[in-house]
Amino acid sequence: MIDLPVTEALPALHAALAAGRNAVLVAPPGAGKTTLVPLALLDAPWRSDGRILMLEPRRLATRAAAARMASLLGQPVGRTIGYRTRLDGAGSAETRVEVITEGLLLRRLQADPGLEGVAAVILDEIHERSLETDLGLALCLDLQRMLRPELRLLAMSATADGARLSGLMDAEVIESAGRMFPVTVEHQPRDIAHVRDLPDAVARAIRSALAAHDGDILAFLPGMAEIRRAQAALEGCGALVLPLHGDLPPAEQDRALQPADTRRVVLATSIAETSLTVPGVRIVVDGGWRRAPRLDPATGLTRLTTLRISRAAAEQRAGRAGREAPGVAIRAWSPALHRGLPAFDRPEILEAELSGLLLSCATWGTPPADLAFQDKPPAGALAAGAALLKDLGALDAGDRVTGAGREMARIGAHPRLAAMMLAAETAETAALAADIAALLEERDPLRAREAPADIGIRLSAIAYGAPGGDPNADRGALSRIRRAADQYRRRMQVPRGTVAAGDPGRLLAAAFPDRIAQRRGEPGSFRLSGGGSARMPVIDPLARESLLVAASLELKASSRIALAAPLDPDALPPSLAVRVTEQVESGLDPVSGSVLSRRRRRLGTLILSDRTEAAASAEIAAALANAAASQDLRPLPWTDATRQLQARVALMRGLEPDAGWPDLSDTALRATIQDWLPPYLSGLTRLAELEKLDLHAILRGTMSWDLASRLDRALPTHLALPGGRAAIDYAESPPLASARAQAFYGLATTPLLAGGRIPLRLALLSPAGRPIAVTADLAGFWKGAWADARRDMRGRYPKHRWPENGAESTEN
Repeated sequence: MIDLPVTEALPALHAALAAGRNAVLVAPPGAGKTTLVPLALLDAPWRSDGRILMLEPRRLATRAAAARMASLLGQPVGRTIGYRTRLDGAGSAETRVEVITEGLLLRRLQADPGLEGVAAVILDEIHERSLETDLGLALCLDLQRMLRPELRLLAMSATADGARLSGLMDAEVIESAGRMFPVTVEHQPRDIAHVRDLPDAVARAIRSALAAHDGDILAFLPGMAEIRRAQAALEGCGALVLPLHGDLPPAEQDRALQPADTRRVVLATSIAETSLTVPGVRIVVDGGWRRAPRLDPATGLTRLTTLRISRAAAEQRAGRAGREAPGVAIRAWSPALHRGLPAFDRPEILEAELSGLLLSCATWGTPPADLAFQDKPPAGALAAGAALLKDLGALDAGDRVTGAGREMARIGAHPRLAAMMLAAETAETAALAADIAALLEERDPLRAREAPADIGIRLSAIAYGAPGGDPNADRGALSRIRRAADQYRRRMQVPRGTVAAGDPGRLLAAAFPDRIAQRRGEPGSFRLSGGGSARMPVIDPLARESLLVAASLELKASSRIALAAPLDPDALPPSLAVRVTEQVESGLDPVSGSVLSRRRRRLGTLILSDRTEAAASAEIAAALANAAASQDLRPLPWTDATRQLQARVALMRGLEPDAGWPDLSDTALRATIQDWLPPYLSGLTRLAELEKLDLHAILRGTMSWDLASRLDRALPTHLALPGGRAAIDYAESPPLASARAQAFYGLATTPLLAGGRIPLRLALLSPAGRPIAVTADLAGFWKGAWADARRDMRGRYPKHRWPENGAESTEN
């Protein structure tokens, strides 16, 4: 075995793992931990015949590590040393060390929760704190605790907080000092104005370094687009310029990782920070930016975003210049900006959308709160993830994983995209769903802002066997989309050669139930089912569609629909169709006065269909009653007798609150109108016809026969008098009985109502019907004020009788 700095730490590592403990190995870049540690563990007695899984954060590092280890054993990759990434791999029954990307560990744990045949899991470069590595470590610790105590776990890192990991893993920390040569760090005096200026700035720094220093140059740029621009700017620089990123063909990757006879400039993404060694490098030119996974609000998916690096990452990049000899690191930013950089890169688990993590935990059977994470997932992101999974049908109301949720986890895509693929009902639509999923995971191949929003145009660009295509399309993006689509087709067991066909809108609706967009008036203006609104240019072919699914939104000053497909409201996927409700609303047409019925199909707040039809008799009655209530009962035929009935019942409710007297006040009648009025509206169709009703009888009918009889006895409508009868007005307080004075002759005292509980006032009227006197004490009136009133009345009405003592007179 070759001698590298990590060799000195191997005895302590062997001892820790032999004792049955987990371990944390901290070693700087270039120490050899990725290459030598797995090989050193092959002969460990505790391994027996079990495999060693080693996680790498990137596909390039995965393949390169396997190739380097296999070469040290003098074997081809695929025998003792194998590897597996999302898109390719090599292995056999002989394989004992398998290098895999992080996501594949999660898929393997779902398929084989016991990791049968695996003796150890090595998590390399754990300091990068990707979401999948954090989750993979948490699940492995849970497996070790519950089922596999003999499983060894080893975390390896260049900069990790060993003490913190030691506590989390109950692990021994082993450190390897490594051998680093001194590196001189230089900063540019001025910062670039925008990240788009970065390729030219890096190219200028490289040209200066080629003239001022010896050795090969390793330059860090965020992604392929920047690498291509910098490569073009370096044409004629006198050195061999080579790109290095994860999407290169393996042969081109190997070319960048091997020495050459001429001076080289390797333009690399952050994959060259730690896991890979680029031989011959004496100079590092650091652009200071990286691509990191972050939630993309446009699609609701996690996507790579360009961010400033941390000071810790800058130190790691600079260290690449001192692996083989003293070197120099040139930073394309100023010392002032460097002081403002974050100390460390923020863990992805604190920034990401967590529905995928939550689904993995649900299918695993342990909630996130019970797993050992380096940083606990934020409660708000977990709640949002759970809400989305319930919308997609992956979790039930009790947060338990459903059968559909297990299938989503098996597919291994973001839950939105997995739900879309599960919605496919034929091989052709499954192929279409796989293509759409791959398209949405990658950046838009038609990146121009003026590109139409129709996702069908993108699908035609990636269609299998389609000649030509859009000449402006990003060829690299198209290649990656096709490769990912192939993988999803295999997972969905789509027969080879199947031509994608079907309705993109129906599939997208299963993935984005919160992004159903309904046009609201003018073309290009839409309302979203999940809340808010979005627009697209009026000239876009989709601008006049009544219903869309917005798969991608540009969220700036306002939401702009960037990718979408038309949606047929009568062809929703089953997951949405079950959530459609039908609402029938009957109401009064203000023009005709007749009742019309509107039948609406709703999806959340969106109205999928709205039609007017003839209302049923019950709906007409309910609508007429509501119309009467909305107009304060004025359309009803109110009479004085009906108002008196209200007043009489109100008095009895006050006297006997527990006797069951109904509340006939206007307020109560409006509130309960659907309970008492509709039975009397059969055959009526217009509001004006309510005048035909006998409202007095209707309200009296709200009382039992016994109560109605008691009401007539206790509070009669008229008072019997010696000379006739007097109508009683119960709207007055106390009630007032009015009649001509002659009707009261012979009545000595004022009667009482309701068994003596209600006092009464008496109004004695002149022959012309005008009040002579109003009194509550008739006996006192006869003895006193009657004499003056009699004298006045005899003068005015001499033909009428005016006895001296009204209390005793019974004469005609």
